[in-house]
Parts: sequence; structure tokens; C-alpha cells
Amino acid sequence: MEVSLTQVYIDGHKSTPKEGRVVTRLGTESLTFVRNKASKMGKRWFWVLLLVPFLGLSQSKRKIRIEAEKQKAALISNLKSHIGYLASDALEGRRTGTAGADAAMNYLVKQYELIGIDPKGSSGYLQKFEINEGLQIDPATYFTVNNTRLKIDKDFFPMATSASLQVAGKPAIALQEKGQPWFKDIKETLEENKSNPHFDIEAWIKKEVTTAATKGATAFILYNTGSIVDNIQFNKNDKSAAFSIPVIYLTQAGLQYFTDPSATLQLELGVRIVEKKRPATNVAAYINNGAANTVVIGAHYDHLGFNEDKNALDTGHVIHNGADDNASGTAALLEIARLVKQKSPTHHNYLFLHFSGEELGLLGSKYWIENPTMPGAINYMINMDMVGRYDTSHKLTVGGYGTSSKWGQIWKSLSTPLVVKFDSTGSGPSDHASFYRAGIPVQFFFTGSHPDYHKASDDADKINYQATANIVTLAYQMMGITDSLPKLDFIKTTEPQMGRSTKFTVSLGVIPDYGYSGTGMRIDGASPGKLAEKLGLQAGDILLQLGDYKFVDVNSYMQTLSKFKKGDQTMLRIKRGANEISFSVSF
Repeated sequence: MEVSLTQVYIDGHKSTPKEGRVVTRLGTESLTFVRNKASKMGKRWFWVLLLVPFLGLSQSKRKIRIEAEKQKAALISNLKSHIGYLASDALEGRRTGTAGADAAMNYLVKQYELIGIDPKGSSGYLQKFEINEGLQIDPATYFTVNNTRLKIDKDFFPMATSASLQVAGKPAIALQEKGQPWFKDIKETLEENKSNPHFDIEAWIKKEVTTAATKGATAFILYNTGSIVDNIQFNKNDKSAAFSIPVIYLTQAGLQYFTDPSATLQLELGVRIVEKKRPATNVAAYINNGAANTVVIGAHYDHLGFNEDKNALDTGHVIHNGADDNASGTAALLEIARLVKQKSPTHHNYLFLHFSGEELGLLGSKYWIENPTMPGAINYMINMDMVGRYDTSHKLTVGGYGTSSKWGQIWKSLSTPLVVKFDSTGSGPSDHASFYRAGIPVQFFFTGSHPDYHKASDDADKINYQATANIVTLAYQMMGITDSLPKLDFIKTTEPQMGRSTKFTVSLGVIPDYGYSGTGMRIDGASPGKLAEKLGLQAGDILLQLGDYKFVDVNSYMQTLSKFKKGDQTMLRIKRGANEISFSVSF
């Protein structure tokens, strides 16, 4: 059937054109066509004109698609460039306080200068701080008996208050002679005081060493052949004055070299105790839109170096490049900053924070929270940590979903090709936890752990750059959607369910204060619903002892937890203010 146009409805109003004339309007107005006889020529012109806007729309969509593909390719190229450099051998694993970490820091500063985002540290882009690692056993420390060199920590360790001296002698364990090292078995002392709640092993050692030095001992060597836990350990936070002679503790493994109490030993030892402080630097850049609230986007840029801090999951003095952990998050943050600079949502300010010292216990983010370089209110914080190893089995995990009642609504407005799963908790093993503890809603983007986590095999060629680019786009999209919303409310959440695994079968559910430099383990708080909260533990409490085991720092606390299992009952001793309190604990 042939149809031509003789009557047209333009925005609902009827119009009758001359015969053979085609009337149409392009734009937003609606057209209603009425069937009538007309020439074939009129019909052809009608369809040509009708197709014009659709052809234009098709070309426009094609241009948009091509431009989007170019932008995606540029984003992936930038991510490869950032991660390729940050995870290169040249940076030697970006361990906090090293030249490699400084090179990463300088790279970040240069990138923000190129992007054109203003500095917001305490000195330009930088916020410098110091990590006090306390007393350390210098590797030059040695202990040799009958020409056999004992191993530090495995066979022996010096006390933190030992004199830093070298001593040689020919002692016998059973004799205490002037001008020779003395040995002391603490078995009997522990048995005599096992029912004495006031017995203090540190005070006893101080008295014994002082007496021995007065009588001419050149060194004091402690050991324990009994079964009672002695709690003697290297306390890096000990502020006591050093002894006048070296003081050594022999472990059970070390006792094998001292089997004959009456034999004369050829003994040489040298102790060197040093106080170790490490420089660290956060990097901060800021887009100031003059808004009342600021959005913080963060990522840590430090990693494990050559495993000098013994926090890797493999062995050997090899470079740990940390491509996923966390060159991926660092690179993602740079590219989010670039997108925001190109087209910034205007109802918030935007602070881009790169943290140092995360691998040592979230030290950089905690320092920034306690010493903010930016005044004003923070709406929420996005943390990018290990976002480079996405696959559909691990998915993209987003933590902090429960830290605001608005996150559910916001996520319904987001679109992404990624498979996303949510974890409600605001705490966890990364820098967002520092903001969550300060009462700030958070989002933690994390593509999951993998066999290369904290190993030298975490390299740039294993990164899923396509997915990392999608994560960058997703975070930017989230910032755009939240820009027009009121300030988010904050909700406290439950114990972390995501993140890195632990080998312990029991937990108190406390949040350690990794920056504490006193004896014991001070806590930042108790996780909701966990044992510590039920016991009534509070932020600022210092945990001192669990059962027979005392702890002097976070590491000794962790070692103590490994000695307990579910169903065990014991006592927990803490210090709150000037008072010591004991709790009955059932795991």
C-alpha cells in the first residue's frame, strides 16, 4: 500500500499542506501521520527526511563509543605505566623509610603536579612523620660457644636493657667466678614464686644482674630448665636504664650447647642494642570546590621491601614488588584524581591521600586522622587496596557497606560490568579502618587475596588492567552520584569478615593500637559483638597478660593467641589508667 503525507499533527495540532508537499519537523515535537493518496515522489522524500535524525543519532552514538574506547585505552595505558614503575625492581619493594619508598613518593608528587591538583600536606604535598620502632637487636650481635656460633632468636637473645659490649671468657656453668660470665637457671626461683601474685620477673632479673656485676661478673646468662613459663622476652619498648654488663637469655634450643655444667667453655659474645626510628611520609593533594564537606579517596603506597620487617609470607632476601599490594590501588587513585580534575562534581571538595606505613599497622592513615592537613568535615572515605587481581570467582568485594544507611540506595544507582559482593563491616586490615574508627562512613574496594599475596611473586604482569580500569570508573561514578546527596549518616558495624586470613583459632576481638610505644598492647577499641566488648574492654586499655603469658607488644600478643584454642578458659590482665584489672575469659 502506498502512503503519502497530506495531513500532519504538529504537537497535537492539525495542519493540511499542499498536495505533494512533505511537511515534517525535526526535534522534540511529535508528528502524527494520516493515510492518503499521493505521488511516489512524495513518499520517497518523506522517508528520506524521516531517516535523517536517526542517521545523525547513529553517527553521534558511534562517535561517543569511539571516544569512550579511546578514554578507556588511555586509562589502561596510564595504569600500566604507574604500576609498571611502582612495582619495578628499581624501587626495591617500597619499604617505608627507604630510598625506594622516597622514589615512589616523588613519583606521586610529580603526577599531581602534571595533573594540576594542588598540594594539601603539611609541607607541600608531603606530610612527614616518624615511626618509633623502639629498641632493636643489631645483626652484629653474636654468641659463640666452643667455636659454634649460636643463632639470634632461635638459640638466644639479649635482654633489651643489656649493655652493648663484647666479652670473652672461659667460664663453667656451675661456677660463678670473678672476671668471668655467670650463668643462672631460674627454674627454682619460678617454682618458689608460682603462687606469689606479686612476683615480678623483670624486677628479679634487675636485682640479680646488679648483684652479679658488683661481684665481678662480666656477663649474665639466664636459662630455664623448668616447665613454668618465665615470660622473659625482648621488650623493645623497655625504657629502663641499661645494665653495666651484657645480659643473655638462652632458649630451649640453645640449651643443647650447654649440657655439662662442670665443663670449661670457650665463650665469646658481643651485644649491640640500638634504638630504631624510621621516617615516613604521606602524600596529599586537594581539589577545593569551596564546599562544606570533603570526600577522601585513599590508598597506601608502601610495601615489604626485602622482607626486613619479617611480614612476608615467603622467605629469602628478595624484592617484594607489591604490584597488587598496593601499586594497583595507588595507580587507581591517581587515575581517579585525573578524572575528577577533568570534570569535578562541584558540591564536595576532594582529598587524595597516599599513606605510608600501612604494612607496619595502618600508621600513615592513623597519623593523618590524628594530624589532619585539611580542615572541615569529611563526608565519606573510599579506600583502594589490592584492586588489581579481579576475576569473576573472587569478584570485587566492597567493605563498609553497613557504615551508612545510604550506601544501599547509592549502589542501586551504579552500573558496572564487574561482579560485586558486599561486606558490611567498616573495620578491617587496611587504611579505611582508621577513618571508620573516627566515625566516618567508608567504602573499601578490594579484589581479594591470592597465592602471591605478600610474596615476591606479586608482579605487574599478573594485574587485570581492564578490570582495574572498571574499578576506577566505578569509584568516579560513585562520587558523581553522591555529589548531590546530603551528608551521609554513620553507622557502627560488626567484626570484620573480609581481608587477610589469620592462623589463630581464638580472638579477643580487639583493635590494636600499632603506634603504641609502651610495654603491653594498647587497644583502639573493641569490635562490636565480640568477646572484648562483652568483657567491657575500652579504647586506651593496655593488655598485659593472658593466662601464663605476658606480652610486651602486638607481636607477643599475637604469639600468645596462638597458644589457645576454642573452649579454653583463662585470665586476662589489663591496665586501665593507673589501675590493673583482671577478667575471666572463656574462648
